[in-house]
Amino acid sequence: MNILGWIILGGLAGWIASLLMHERQGCLANIIVGILGGVIGGLLFSLIGGVGVTGLNLWSLFVAVMGSIIFIVILRYLRRRP
Repeated sequence: MNILGWIILGGLAGWIASLLMHERQGCLANIIVGILGGVIGGLLFSLIGGVGVTGLNLWSLFVAVMGSIIFIVILRYLRRRP
């Protein structure tokens, strides 16, 4: 998948995850969270024997959204620590 595909998939995944997690963030933050979520989700799905991000399709969007939610939860935990 090329860089434009990662940006589109990351933006959508980050936006959907931010809506589900009630997190207000900008467009660039959605893209970054979505791309990192795609990497995290792809690694986790590969570890459990599944298929990670395969391209610009619904399965990859699902994997990236799941990874983005995990990433947002980790960020929330790190922000609350003193």
